[in-house]
Amino acid sequence: MDSVALQRTVAKQKENGMATAPRDKEPELSPAELRSVFGANLRKLGSSAASISALCRDLGINRTQFNRYLAGESFPRPDVLHRICTFFDVDARILLEPVDDIAEAPQSLMSHPFLADYVGAGMLGLGEEDFPSGFYRFSRAAFSEESRFVVGVVRIFRKDGMTFLRGFEPKEALAMYDLPTDAASREYRGLVLQQAEGIGALVSRKGAVTTSFNYLSKAGGLANHFWVGYAVRTTPENHSGRRAARLVYEYLGTDTHKVLAAARGSGYRTAKELVPFHRQQLRVDEDFR
Repeated sequence: MDSVALQRTVAKQKENGMATAPRDKEPELSPAELRSVFGANLRKLGSSAASISALCRDLGINRTQFNRYLAGESFPRPDVLHRICTFFDVDARILLEPVDDIAEAPQSLMSHPFLADYVGAGMLGLGEEDFPSGFYRFSRAAFSEESRFVVGVVRIFRKDGMTFLRGFEPKEALAMYDLPTDAASREYRGLVLQQAEGIGALVSRKGAVTTSFNYLSKAGGLANHFWVGYAVRTTPENHSGRRAARLVYEYLGTDTHKVLAAARGSGYRTAKELVPFHRQQLRVDEDFR
């Protein structure tokens, strides 16, 4: 790929929103400087190879042509660039950016340097002893129904060192607003965060059309498989309904019979229909403060 073709490619990527945003007030690099960036990247990526000859054999690239890349004299053809990127598990930014800058780019919002030591710090390290994986039955006062309670089942699981939550809204909760009640419309997911004296969970339906924050801490005494706290939803203040309510989680583990029995009891319930310990912890006759 010659310098003119490369510049056209970069311009096209910018039009399509594919190119990396330019750094503030940085001068544009000349074609020779761009080739030098690629050569330096290739030299760094291949530094652990047994030899240049061995690396060229693995890549299927002529040694003479490879030396031209290293010297910043030319760029590879698209098919050769794809082969190089696949081999080193990098992307085509190695043509334009130092490989160290690419490697240090944040992989997610929570790992962004601005948040990593704050919100992101609670994402990792939540142990099974603090909040075990498995199914939980929960109860809380309904946000939109003053005299009723919501009972449901959620699953807590771990992946990539993080703790996640998944559950489904009761069909009745969406039907009363004439919304679809299929599983995809009712599903919500969340991220569970470690807190100083408990756990927090940020939970949303698909598209973040609704979001809530849950806080839970382990109940004392013999009730070591219960967590109590509160849930807060994102909604404007109004004279009807609640924006915050007490919350109880009961650990069911992975016992199929317990989980199915709890699932059959999900939905809107009266105070008398609640599990006795849930009703006690929700203090149904007291306003939440």
